[in-house]
Amino acid sequence: MNNLLKLLALSCLYIPQAWAQITVSEPWVRATVPQQKSTGAFMQITSAADARLISVSSPVAQAEIHEMSMQGDVMRMRQIAGLDIPANKPVQLKPGSYHLMLVGLTKPIAEGDSVPLTLVFVGKDKKRQTVEVQAPAKALTTPTSAPAKGHEHHHHH
Repeated sequence: MNNLLKLLALSCLYIPQAWAQITVSEPWVRATVPQQKSTGAFMQITSAADARLISVSSPVAQAEIHEMSMQGDVMRMRQIAGLDIPANKPVQLKPGSYHLMLVGLTKPIAEGDSVPLTLVFVGKDKKRQTVEVQAPAKALTTPTSAPAKGHEHHHHH
């Protein structure tokens, strides 16, 4: 019986770390054109427990958390202090929505470049978790170009 209690005590110590698990999938950065000083970074973030993205940094630029929202008939972009990541509900950072802005780029970002990003999250227990991401740069697309395979948008009415 004593061994069972020890095992239970040890497993309880491990649970908070398991709950703090945050995964970042499908990261990418929009490639730039010459003279362009900012770009966006996009990804999907999933957390096993409620968490908040509180900061982001990169050696290539000042990094900020942004949101796009409609204000009347105008789409506006603004910096936000953090982004809530609800437990087990993926949050998509994508163009026209929540995203990361890289401002004051030190050099252009070409298609195929890998952009390092450091994301810092805090849980309800106030513990921080840092996630390092290497985001590949993808080429700009023009409004007249066809969407990439698998990225078509369908609207059902």
